[in-house]
Amino acid sequence: MHLMGLHIVVRVQLSYDRFGRGEPLVLIPGIGSRRQVWAPVLDRLTAQREVVALDLPGFGDAPVQPAAGTPAGVGPLTGLVSGFLDELGLERPHLAGNSLGGWISLELAKRGRARSVTALSPAGFSNRRETTYARLSLQLSVRTGRLLVPRADRLFASPLARMLIFGQLVAHPTRISSADAAASLRALALAPWFDETLRAAALDRFRDGEQISVPVTIAWGEKDRLLLPRQARHAARLIPGARIVILRGCGHVPMYDDPGQVAQVLLDRSRD
Repeated sequence: MHLMGLHIVVRVQLSYDRFGRGEPLVLIPGIGSRRQVWAPVLDRLTAQREVVALDLPGFGDAPVQPAAGTPAGVGPLTGLVSGFLDELGLERPHLAGNSLGGWISLELAKRGRARSVTALSPAGFSNRRETTYARLSLQLSVRTGRLLVPRADRLFASPLARMLIFGQLVAHPTRISSADAAASLRALALAPWFDETLRAAALDRFRDGEQISVPVTIAWGEKDRLLLPRQARHAARLIPGARIVILRGCGHVPMYDDPGQVAQVLLDRSRD
């Protein structure tokens, strides 16, 4: 299924936070995630940028699916985020995204909506076996999360529980606070558009990277256990001129592992 050429014009109200002053930098989280995962890097970013951290439609703090009939997938999500940037008056901000958010950031750049892009372990570059592995891993995570939601606050008081539940996503899970871990589990488990979005994304791939004319950094956590770091080489082949950075000691969601390293990569790209 190829939905990349589908430009959705439906408007949707997204939950977002806006901080700081300077050139705008928009932060987009991954599937089942929430805008608060960027909190560890915000202080470093807002000292130099106006930062907008948003939730994707059907995820995060306002888990409402778009209107009935809106198809799931990266193309529709890109269109919805593009429409929301219009509402915020942001024509070509710097963009940064993690996982699915990284893929959406690259799609926005293809549409001329970015001044620069930093994609942290972006989805869209896996082969068939890697895609199957990631899809099954995420399906298991969301099903487990739905069972654990009633006990999340008490459960994540234990560092061992954070290691067991978040070990595939974060290289150092105990750096996530118990409250953050519980909130992230609820966001994953209760996201109404998770299943449809995952199915649609697993059938698609990133393509046409030569259409991107702005600076791009692909930054991959060297300890990413969900989207394997070797996928960075594929991204480099598909996006001519992209800068490849390995985030040392970091996992798939690197903001918790090393906020300083991640913030530096984001600021370096948005200075270009």
